[in-house]
Amino acid sequence: MSHPSPKSPALLPRTLLSLLLCGAALGGAASAVAAPVKVGLALDISGPFAALGAEARDGFALGIKQLGGKLGGQDVEFVQADMAGSPDQAKQLVDRMIQRDKIDLFSGPIGSNVALAVGPTLFNAKVPYLSANAGPSQFAGAQCNAYFFGTAYQNDQFHEAAGKFAQDRGFKKTVLIAPNYPAGKDALGGFKRQFKGQVADELYTKLGQIDYAAELAQLRAAKPDSIYFFLPGAMGINFIKQFVGAGLSKDITLVTSGFSADEDVIGAVGEPMLGLFNTSHWAHDLDNAANKAFVAAFRKEYNGRYPSVYAAQAYDAILAMDAAVKQSGGNAQNREAVVAALKKANYASTRGSFKYANNHYPVENFYLRVIGKDAQGKVTNKLINTVLTNYGDSYADKCPLK
Repeated sequence: MSHPSPKSPALLPRTLLSLLLCGAALGGAASAVAAPVKVGLALDISGPFAALGAEARDGFALGIKQLGGKLGGQDVEFVQADMAGSPDQAKQLVDRMIQRDKIDLFSGPIGSNVALAVGPTLFNAKVPYLSANAGPSQFAGAQCNAYFFGTAYQNDQFHEAAGKFAQDRGFKKTVLIAPNYPAGKDALGGFKRQFKGQVADELYTKLGQIDYAAELAQLRAAKPDSIYFFLPGAMGINFIKQFVGAGLSKDITLVTSGFSADEDVIGAVGEPMLGLFNTSHWAHDLDNAANKAFVAAFRKEYNGRYPSVYAAQAYDAILAMDAAVKQSGGNAQNREAVVAALKKANYASTRGSFKYANNHYPVENFYLRVIGKDAQGKVTNKLINTVLTNYGDSYADKCPLK
């Protein structure tokens, strides 16, 4: 099977990313005086996570642009490839990034199944892996690794926050829906950890599924008062449209995480999403200086659209790399120094200040958001309150790292 070249124009649908990433790569030979920092970027431009990958791409690109195409003041070469949500393809591409391109840092991809496939290879090569989205439970507990940083969240946390909201709201009977892959299992496990009501059924769908007629029939028969669903990207778009179209929204309350109710989904579904509650570790109206600056810059760069959680996380990953290279004296090849710097999380995150637990997953706040309209009448998320404060994950005590 052939795979796209890291510099293939097919991976660069945005002019901005093409100029920054491809230009940086081509410029590496000219900077012979000092070896550039080499960063592997796993872009999901095709496959089941394509819409989410496009959001992450735009967040990466904005961070790179604001830093002048450098990390820690050093020249940088971005080696990029489309992982396409495929564990097998991703593993081959990451092998090539390590063996041929000699990358110093790595970020992406979107899916936990792909993260689990490429993680061991990166760890064996001692390449720090900053996961800008995936937060699999396997890397949080006994299989944690010093070279892995779940810079965004641990999978279960989002859903634990949603479970607490559902419990506090007083729902009695719910049905759970998620794709049958590692993050889907983490999602439903996390929700059940905080929700104490009756779980009438757990429905696992195919990854990338877009027709939910069978699941909607099961929901109608179960007659729950609420549904918790984790169906990111196109999966969530189609589920919500079909759920509302079937008239189920009259009697059943939808609850979800930010993954299934963010700007990428809102833009595709529109007003049927009004009133939908969801939980997240970030919101575009979160009140801190770094976030306000990021949101304003993003909206200016991308024709007034609000950033999604995927864009914010990718932007944060670039800032984390920049800080780590700078704090390690500009020497990205000094892996121990880079890891030590990453552990400090000493940069202006869009989430505000946070710290890492011993397993390198964040201890941070989780918020309740509801979909409404902004002052201009645009359908978007609005921050309501904090659901969990300084909240760590449930696996850190099983991680042997100190």
